[in-house]
Amino acid sequence: MARLVLAALLATTAVPALAGSVDSPDGRIHVTVDTDQDGVPFYTVERDGKAVLAKSFLGFNFTDAEPMRRGFRIEQETTATADSKWEQPWGERQWVRDHHNELAVTMIQPSTKGERHLTVRFRVFDDGIGFRYEFPDQASLPVANIADELTEFNIAQDGKAWWIPGGDWNRYEYLYHETPISSVGMAHTPITMVLGDGTHVSFHEAALVDYSGMWFRRMEGTRFRASLAPSSRGAKVVRKGAFDTPWRTIRIAPDAAGLVENDLELNLNEPNKLGDVSYFKPQKYIGIWWGMIRGDWTWAQGPNHGATTARSKQYIDFAAKHRFSGVLIEGWNEGWDGNWFGNGRDFSFTKAYPDFDIKAVTDYARKKGVQIIGHHETGGNIAVYEKQMDAGFALDEQLGIHLVKTGYVADAGNLISCNADIHDPCGDEIFEWHDGQRSVQHHLAVLEDAARHKVAIDSHEPVKDTGLRRTYPNWVAREGARGQEYNAWAKFANGPGHEVNLVYTRMLAGPMDFTPGVLSLVGSNGQPIASTEAKQLGTYLAIYSPIQMAADFIENLAAHPKELAFIEQVPADWAESHLIAGEVGEYAIFARKDRNSADWYVGGVNNATARDVELGFDFLEPGKVYTATIYKDGPGATYETEARFNIAYDTRKIRKGDKLPLWLAPGGGAAIRLTPDK
Repeated sequence: MARLVLAALLATTAVPALAGSVDSPDGRIHVTVDTDQDGVPFYTVERDGKAVLAKSFLGFNFTDAEPMRRGFRIEQETTATADSKWEQPWGERQWVRDHHNELAVTMIQPSTKGERHLTVRFRVFDDGIGFRYEFPDQASLPVANIADELTEFNIAQDGKAWWIPGGDWNRYEYLYHETPISSVGMAHTPITMVLGDGTHVSFHEAALVDYSGMWFRRMEGTRFRASLAPSSRGAKVVRKGAFDTPWRTIRIAPDAAGLVENDLELNLNEPNKLGDVSYFKPQKYIGIWWGMIRGDWTWAQGPNHGATTARSKQYIDFAAKHRFSGVLIEGWNEGWDGNWFGNGRDFSFTKAYPDFDIKAVTDYARKKGVQIIGHHETGGNIAVYEKQMDAGFALDEQLGIHLVKTGYVADAGNLISCNADIHDPCGDEIFEWHDGQRSVQHHLAVLEDAARHKVAIDSHEPVKDTGLRRTYPNWVAREGARGQEYNAWAKFANGPGHEVNLVYTRMLAGPMDFTPGVLSLVGSNGQPIASTEAKQLGTYLAIYSPIQMAADFIENLAAHPKELAFIEQVPADWAESHLIAGEVGEYAIFARKDRNSADWYVGGVNNATARDVELGFDFLEPGKVYTATIYKDGPGATYETEARFNIAYDTRKIRKGDKLPLWLAPGGGAAIRLTPDK
């Protein structure tokens, strides 16, 4: 549970109605807030005296009220500062520092229904800013029916951008584009940019609660505007009384490491609301999954049904032997027969198929010291799921299942709902966007119900991560990007640079259940994966999750004993994490310290370009000697041929300050375990 260990909060003070400004604690980032001659509010952002964001306007359009656009006057400005440290129950680092300065500007706008009040609150950190709108309870706007935000991000110069399309049919599951900033269309966040002067920025949001997800729409040149995910109600967001929007976040750094080693979104979320979540333990797992993804087995009943009692026990035995804490079982429950995809009307979350004895399987797992990871696929039908989820989680609690993977497979980004508000009784079926307000409400309702039954959630086809794992630490992982399964469906389907791109884009949002560990390096029909053997190991260091899968068939894992040994050893929970070498879109090498031992792990992934890098070990404890067990690309390794299986092993002594040259193959990677000598 998060613990406040150091805090200093200065009293807020009102100041005259003038242009406001606030600096980061180190003075390098400067934000101004003002209104122009027409009363249109705007902000600007500088770093080291250079513009990062030029004049960027703020405001709202409503479906049934005058816009919040012009005619504002500043009523009050307050400032504050805070410096605190809090502990994550699990994560990439155990302790997080929250050090920021704050400026809150309250504005008044006349309207035909009376004056309307709005506060814009900025928090400025050494590595970025966050701002949100705060609506008070006011008679002039009792219900906010928001048509869209007018929030702008007017980027001061062109550069490169890494992004995926927003508002398209396949949710977040796209390969990343690398284009000029001035060529971006409608994008999802996080969207990462390197400006012409080398400044690294990433745009996202934090604390997405009871609101629609933000898409990032280019208006012209390098000027962008927030665009909210649609709703069946017309208004994209409906809020009554007082409310706050999510924070709009901008990470700002001089280099790639400054983007990655950054806790901006976490710090803009509320502390843990759930209390004790010790029922969840970071873990590695195997599962009855890859066989269905490849088409060898089926989720539905029949001669090739994957989730049988016999196969489950076989996987439990393997997990117990090789120190995997969990076994995921998909396709165990009724409802998979026929067309469940984007339908989900027939799913039961408590009734098992005849060839799967859920009590016998969970009892067997318990005796072996293994936990079953449950699975609730909805087929995108949140109406059916909401009617049954409490019974489903109650069954999990009864059986000792403390982690459930939820799925929302549906095309066109649509979910099936029964109404436009989770609190209303069900009516006719309607369709909602997967990141609209209704879906956001749904995902939080799932978390809260799961928590009542001591269950943690790993959601696939989800709404994006916005740091809510701080507030709801039973939301331990999610997909929310193009994962390993695409590698099963076509040759080099994800391409050699996809994992690298994830590090600098999707992974800035939070943990991803990417499902690494396909040591056979093939998908269905023998189609090769764009990876070397060493890269599969390096992915465990590059793509963070407190639940890490070894996705391959257990027979294939057993056929690679040295690589399997590394997967057994690598932790899923860290005391520290540092990007020690890397560039956006090119490669990424991390150093991570085990939270439960003195061991360090170093490794990561490369794109399609072979490269030589030199790793430094300044993070090690001085005076100690470490034994480094190294897994690296062998001579001539490349993802493009059978040389993808060329892997080299090495052992050497390493001390703080040493340098290690490392060659990374095309589509390659590396993994190193550093254990202090006794």
